[in-house]
Amino acid sequence: MDILRRKRLVLTLVIFFMCFLGLAMRLWRIQITEGEVYSCLALEQGSLSVSLEDTPRGRFLDRNLVPLNEGKTENKVVVFPEVVKDQDRVAKDLAQILGVNETAIKSYLTGGAVYLPYGLTSEQTRLIQQKNWTGIMALPVHFRYGENSLAAQTIGHLGKVSTYAEYFDLVTNTEKFYRYDDLVGKTGLEKVYEEDLKGNRPKRAVRVFKDAKGKLLGGPGFELEEQVSDRGRRDVVLTLDSSIQQVVEDTMDREVGRGAVVVMEAGTGNILAMASRPGFDPAHPEQNIDGGAEGSSFDHCTALYQPGSVFKIVVAAAALEEDPVRLKSPFTCLGENEDLMHCWKAGGHGRINFASAFAESCNPTFARIGLDLGAQQLIEYARRLGLENQNIIGYPAGYDARQDLNLIGEPYNLVNCSIGQGPVLVTPLQVAAMTNTIISGGTYRVPRLVKEIRSNSGSVVQEFYLDAGSQALSPGTAEILRSLMESVVDGGTGTEAAIPVFGSAGKTGSAQVGSSGEHTDAWFTGYAPRKTPRYVVTVLVEGGASGSEFAAPIFREITESILKLG
Repeated sequence: MDILRRKRLVLTLVIFFMCFLGLAMRLWRIQITEGEVYSCLALEQGSLSVSLEDTPRGRFLDRNLVPLNEGKTENKVVVFPEVVKDQDRVAKDLAQILGVNETAIKSYLTGGAVYLPYGLTSEQTRLIQQKNWTGIMALPVHFRYGENSLAAQTIGHLGKVSTYAEYFDLVTNTEKFYRYDDLVGKTGLEKVYEEDLKGNRPKRAVRVFKDAKGKLLGGPGFELEEQVSDRGRRDVVLTLDSSIQQVVEDTMDREVGRGAVVVMEAGTGNILAMASRPGFDPAHPEQNIDGGAEGSSFDHCTALYQPGSVFKIVVAAAALEEDPVRLKSPFTCLGENEDLMHCWKAGGHGRINFASAFAESCNPTFARIGLDLGAQQLIEYARRLGLENQNIIGYPAGYDARQDLNLIGEPYNLVNCSIGQGPVLVTPLQVAAMTNTIISGGTYRVPRLVKEIRSNSGSVVQEFYLDAGSQALSPGTAEILRSLMESVVDGGTGTEAAIPVFGSAGKTGSAQVGSSGEHTDAWFTGYAPRKTPRYVVTVLVEGGASGSEFAAPIFREITESILKLG
């Protein structure tokens, strides 16, 4: 009987201990893990405040920890309606200073504490401060997006939580606290890293405290909070280089109406720049509906396009690996008189060898090589070179099912696919990764965009590692392809991409799109310097006449500029 009692006593103690342990863990979670959140909620409940930051949120930093968007600071009218005296008189005077309708001002004096949506000049700021109104101040407010937002399509934009389903998803799938009208990531990296970026409280705010009955304590005693610690927000460190990104975007603003440019660090697969045009202003996403006149949030760098003659790199790689042709293997090009495939050169190239056909981008030659190889060989090497891999380290951009290399094997597709037409679709980023494979001794690496996530104190909390790579081609084949790409610039279709002193190499492409081929997308993908490559640069210009005329000069301008950055 004593044994039975002891067993019951032990069981009771175990149950009490487990309950205590569970309670202790819950208290630890509330006080330590989520302490800042509950502290902020308690503070908000006992005070009125206006955030002097449009959204408490972590930053996007480049590989050198330089912010990709410093945002902007603008003086705004901060209003605490509960303590404003003689609201009619104030509304009239304030409307006169701001040059707006008095009715609009009155609507703000009947709601909660807020800053008005009007930017203030220095003179307007002086006049408001001079009035010394109770509950009305002119204070600087920091906005996340400034005038120069780099990599806007990649980073994305914010928007208010707009549906209950969106709100429910946020509160159930993240550990952050949300209100229904919070600004959250809607597209791009802002959306992908929403939980990491979101902060608990603004770094700057103006506040007045209330008692238990809701009355203001000590009259109009407003407190300006500055440099508040916010452990909730984290910074996302990208592989992008802000200096290189700036060069690319400045060049595109001058030269490219629609298109994309990708710059990759040679060898590693790190993405140093990604830019799309038309431009996009994340501060005003409502004006940037995809395809709209004002710009577009659409990311052309990860969108699918016909590659045109850039795909001849794949055909050449397969041919050299499988050895059905030699560099000096002879071919004949009759230009417009070819039955199999017309050449861009109306009079034809006549007798031409394989190496010259690559340099001159001879269509009939590559159509014949494609037929000799067969569809399955082209599909295999296109896959090896990453032209069906839509993964980006740190950036799950989504999968586009339209990319299907198996379509090369469908009836009547092989000839067109051998010159990068027909159903072959690639992204500019994939083309850059393919080019990087050539200069990496045949090793393919998945591109990396995100390097790490850092806490508010600067410590690394998550790291995204470089891809170890897979051997797509033999080093010997990669070396021959480099020499072929050099010949394109030395005397072939890519002479406009030549860079003095440093040297360069690459491949042009001109993809005819549209129902009758009335539209051309111009391509150039290449690298520089020639001997010890540092950068891979891929250029796509929608509506360009040809890769030789449009894309190659832009490659030269961008690459030459970033080489001079040092």
